[in-house]
Amino acid sequence: MLHSLEVSLEVSPVVRQAQDAAARAAVLAGVRVGDESELERLREVEALLVTVWGTTQHGAPIPTDLLRSISHAGCNVTVAYTGEGVLCGAAVAIVSPGNAGMYSLIAGVLPGLGDAGVGFALKQHQRAWALARGIDTMTWTFDPLVSRNARFNLTKLGAHAEEYLEDFYGPMADEINANDESDRLAAIWPLASPEAVACSEGAPLATDLPAFTPDQVRATGPDGHPSTVQAAGSTWCRVPTDIVALRVRDPGEAAAWRTATRTLFTTAFASGLAAHGVTRSGWYRLAIKGQQ
Repeated sequence: MLHSLEVSLEVSPVVRQAQDAAARAAVLAGVRVGDESELERLREVEALLVTVWGTTQHGAPIPTDLLRSISHAGCNVTVAYTGEGVLCGAAVAIVSPGNAGMYSLIAGVLPGLGDAGVGFALKQHQRAWALARGIDTMTWTFDPLVSRNARFNLTKLGAHAEEYLEDFYGPMADEINANDESDRLAAIWPLASPEAVACSEGAPLATDLPAFTPDQVRATGPDGHPSTVQAAGSTWCRVPTDIVALRVRDPGEAAAWRTATRTLFTTAFASGLAAHGVTRSGWYRLAIKGQQ
């Protein structure tokens, strides 16, 4: 029988901090967060993911049998339940060979709970889970055009991105991706970094677009407004505030944003820049790797 990765009996200060932060995040979100392995509960996780991604049961993002295997292998299936015991969020991650890192496969919360802190509580639980097992880095992919998710990953969690993956998953037909090319950024989350600790305590580094003049504008977006700006020692790149709605309303403009953003990120990363944060209005801050 396989067992979960061994948890150190001696709790280090960084692990204790992560556990305390995870507990606070769950309380603030009004949920109970933990690890799941029971078959019937994992069926509920599959159903939740189907609801979030707008697929059918036959196209479930992660089916129950795979969830069962991931849990049985000692990897991570994190769930969040409301006070009434209703499953409202889930996150799934596997462990890299040699326990060198953790790779998050998926995370989602029920529609309508995006601002309730459930997603943050799920990720903080995963952070504590990893650190307790001697794992200090988590990675995952996300669509750079979905500014809400980008801000959550890079600003609220303290991750950064320095790799652009073109059409990483190939064609995707769920309601969120709407047959767009599946370009992704690879998020890197150093779990014990000062940024991750500050974010876990509810104090992320401020990411605010500085005032800029016309001569600092380097490019305009498909909507005709500035999309790339050089200001305050950083490059700033804008994406749509709601790409999912734009894909429905104007697929041509959405595709143009994909092309423009792909060019900008690949060029920026090749020159040694990394994405370190995203503003509420969808502006990425690109700066030298390691520069906060």
